[in-house]
Amino acid sequence: MGESIGNDAATGPDSAADLSARPVLGLEGGGTRTTVLLAARDDEVLVRFDSAPANLRLMEPGELEAHLRGIAERLPEQPGRIGIGLAGVRLDSDHARLRSAVDRVWPGVACATSDDLVTALEAVDWHPDCRVQVLVLSGTGSCIAGRSRDGEAVKVGGRGHVLGDRASACDIAQHALRAVMTISDIDDEWPALGADILAHLQMNEPEDLIDWSMVATKTELASVAIPVFEAAKSRKDEIACAVLKRAVERLTKDAGACVDRIADEADRIQFVLNGAVLLKNSEFLNEVTGRLHEQFPNAVFSPLKRPSVWGAVALARMLSADPATAGNEDSVLEDPSDLKTVAASPTEQRNPRSMNFGEMPIADGIRLMLAEDATIPDAIFAELPAIEWTVKQVVRAFGCGGRLIYAGAGTSGRLGVLDASECPPTFRAPREQVQGIIAGGRPALWSAVEGAEDDAAAGRRAISGKDVSEQDVVVGITASGHAPFVWGCLREAKKRGAATVLLCCNPAHREHPLPDQAITPDTGPEVLTGSTRLKAGTATKLVLNLITTLAMTHSGKVLSNLMVDLNPSNTKLRDRAVRIVREITGASVDVAQEALEAAEWVVRDACLSLQDKSRDVESKPVAENA
Repeated sequence: MGESIGNDAATGPDSAADLSARPVLGLEGGGTRTTVLLAARDDEVLVRFDSAPANLRLMEPGELEAHLRGIAERLPEQPGRIGIGLAGVRLDSDHARLRSAVDRVWPGVACATSDDLVTALEAVDWHPDCRVQVLVLSGTGSCIAGRSRDGEAVKVGGRGHVLGDRASACDIAQHALRAVMTISDIDDEWPALGADILAHLQMNEPEDLIDWSMVATKTELASVAIPVFEAAKSRKDEIACAVLKRAVERLTKDAGACVDRIADEADRIQFVLNGAVLLKNSEFLNEVTGRLHEQFPNAVFSPLKRPSVWGAVALARMLSADPATAGNEDSVLEDPSDLKTVAASPTEQRNPRSMNFGEMPIADGIRLMLAEDATIPDAIFAELPAIEWTVKQVVRAFGCGGRLIYAGAGTSGRLGVLDASECPPTFRAPREQVQGIIAGGRPALWSAVEGAEDDAAAGRRAISGKDVSEQDVVVGITASGHAPFVWGCLREAKKRGAATVLLCCNPAHREHPLPDQAITPDTGPEVLTGSTRLKAGTATKLVLNLITTLAMTHSGKVLSNLMVDLNPSNTKLRDRAVRIVREITGASVDVAQEALEAAEWVVRDACLSLQDKSRDVESKPVAENA
């Protein structure tokens, strides 16, 4: 635990005045997110948002700078001073590396660096009667950190969820998972807490947890603590309560060990409490503070009242007067004001036919919704030239080893991921050939990720991460045409030479200069105003069906109207494969199945092995265009 002040060299007589006029930037990064706060001199919040997680020890060379540049692009103005608390900053070399990256992104701006523990302590007022402060942190990870007024510092715990992080959300989750598995094995019955965990993870059966546990990220693992707390609170679940009791014991034991190492017997201790596990679960917080109070009766308890990123702001304000350079003129932030306003989109208008929808009888509501959906095909048909152009571009991409990449936010992003996921089983396409990018990443598939669609820089990074090139086609999907994430994806894809297509239900974007092509069916106002998962969502799915089905067909994946590259991965599909082979070759059920088994259930190969029995296969060799 430490802090470092750097990058402060005055350059002129007006330095102090220039500095005081500029806002202060605070950044706090950890295993779950990076919180960004730009504050004016009077603590007015000019902008606040969350960005990707950041742990210095887990970031590759160049990744830290890219992360900071993504943040800089979202700021409305240049900061005068910067305070950063980042997980993994421990050594002098860590501080030097962080300050170097900051100086490349914000040249000449004064910067104070620390770990994310110092920022939490700086976010509270140090109680005047306490010589020692002890931070008790429990969130995704956990740690205990103490400091004294004479500069001594002690750290207990931390070190990540594999080696440490006792009583963190990850630790609670791991203990709960092991407990439900053990009890299930002993009692031969899946416990209620296990059912809660499966529902939380959207899984069907306990065995699904095995594969998930091998690939789950730290954040995904930590999320399992949520149903543990809910089960303990709502029904006093025996397993959940035992898990949380253990966590209280571990956290308070570590806190006591920290006090023993840094404080004298007569010292009064100020405990600073932070992290979602503590601050979002009042009963758990009360248990922890109650146990600590028993050990340290004169202690002062200070749960953080405002986000610990304010501690980073406080660090920045400790810097000596040092002028910042001029604002970042090279910022390429995607400003939605450059686009047609979302309010003008037909998808955002009120539908005159559904003004009394809230009072409408169910049967009438069904008729109205289906009547509205019936208008969708004509709207899509009007976009035929644009769709045809797109299909041809995708066929070209497939032919040269390129990819089709969908990029969207919310419902639009989920539809892209859905269509991409259907291509491998339907057409035996390589999984990388059709891909879906969704703003906010995997968690956004089943729940909203706040602010994800507004992050244009994240869109650019996603395309960069896919190593998009001129061989690829990128289709940006946004119902109203607004999502900055999608425009960030399209801009970066265009820069890299990929064919770019905008798919939205706002005709105002038909002539937008950025994408190479725009598919803009006018689906009109929704029955529920602005609910684009309805007609706009249906239209999007239909267009995506057209693109992938026709592109795969014209890439040799279909013979007549049969899926000759079907991947028969279950009983239903194996039965379909037998029928396809019979249709093409005229073989009997037994002969077709035998050929498929010999060909390891590759339909195309099975047909080739039987081609002397089929005139169709002789005249149209199914191996062509494979």
